[in-house]
Amino acid sequence: MKLVTFIQDDRPFLGIKTARGILDAAAAARLTSSQGREDWTPLSIMEVIEGGAEAVDALRRLEEKSLALPGKSGVFLDEAELTFGPCVPEPNKIICVGLNYRKHAEETNAQIPPSPILFNKFNNALTGHGGDVALPKVSSKVDYEAELVIVIGKQAKDVAKEEALDYVFGYCAANDLSARDLQMRTQQWLLGKSCDGFCPLGPYLVTADEVGNPNDLTIQCAVNGDVRQSSNTKDMIFYCDEIVSYISRHMTLVPGDLILTGTPEGVVLGYPVEKQAWLKDGDVVTVDIEKLGSLTNRMVSEAN
Repeated sequence: MKLVTFIQDDRPFLGIKTARGILDAAAAARLTSSQGREDWTPLSIMEVIEGGAEAVDALRRLEEKSLALPGKSGVFLDEAELTFGPCVPEPNKIICVGLNYRKHAEETNAQIPPSPILFNKFNNALTGHGGDVALPKVSSKVDYEAELVIVIGKQAKDVAKEEALDYVFGYCAANDLSARDLQMRTQQWLLGKSCDGFCPLGPYLVTADEVGNPNDLTIQCAVNGDVRQSSNTKDMIFYCDEIVSYISRHMTLVPGDLILTGTPEGVVLGYPVEKQAWLKDGDVVTVDIEKLGSLTNRMVSEAN
């Protein structure tokens, strides 16, 4: 199942991607029940994540009922006309893994890390598919990073690698935008990773059953249609099960937590200095991951 968060009247709403468009879960719940909501239906991404299989089953029933409604019922929305929010709008934690693709480590002349390198972003960095991202005035070296995101579905503490994927609700795409001049200013990467809008997320949150093996997905990033990154998640140094297990041994993961799993080769930082073309006003960046869809955002100059 592919879930979205869309924005209407400055409020987030839950949508389900279907063959007839994006199903407005709240509107469908009202129309398919003769007396309000006849049974529990989750109406936000967090309700679905926290509700797990029961919540997904409820949405499947809602979708089935809605597909039987008349064509002009108004519950199916044109995806092209929606304003998307981040597919997970309010995560408790945004944890990122650095240097987690072998070829990316090689292109940046970095050693293969013996353990996952962890850093974080914050909720101010979140933005949705189709949204503009302001290039900060304090940086002249903003880079793209296509990344697979793990979305935690159950509280996880000290879980074994063999069981780790049982704690995953689903996956989505992200662009781990990075201001390299700020990132490299000190040994701590945080400043260059946490500017406003620096974590586009979506467009869809795809349930784990629909994705299957997360360690064998094609992943690409294009700038203005020019493919800059093209790889597969099997080039990861630490696979998704290893990452979830490792993090859970050090901190408790809770439903809705996001784990950005690293980026493949092809980032601007990996080019020879004379060929480095940092993101600029008007650039359109698209992250495309197999089974997860395409995440597109335009870079704009930060307002004075």
